[in-house]
Amino acid sequence: MVDFSNLTLEGLVVGFATFLCIGLFHPLVIKAEYYWGVGCWWLFALGGVVCCVLSLVVSNLIISVILGVVACSFFWSIGELFKQRKRVERGWFPRNPKRNK
Repeated sequence: MVDFSNLTLEGLVVGFATFLCIGLFHPLVIKAEYYWGVGCWWLFALGGVVCCVLSLVVSNLIISVILGVVACSFFWSIGELFKQRKRVERGWFPRNPKRNK
């Protein structure tokens, strides 16, 4: 018989937070490229550095791991931002008519 009193939820919490992070960063990259272009890559880099530093100084393990996931999502988004520009050039996503190349 399974003893449910000894179950830990940390893995599920981190997994759910990772799932939410991926779900939030996907449209964030699309909107960032649409409104600002790839020139806003440094904002993603700054967010990644801030989350990395916070991950190192936070003592709560779950929060530290989630901050690390968010940091990696910020850094991953930099590459996705440039890939998004190529997807827009191919016509897969709309180009912002109010923004110059």
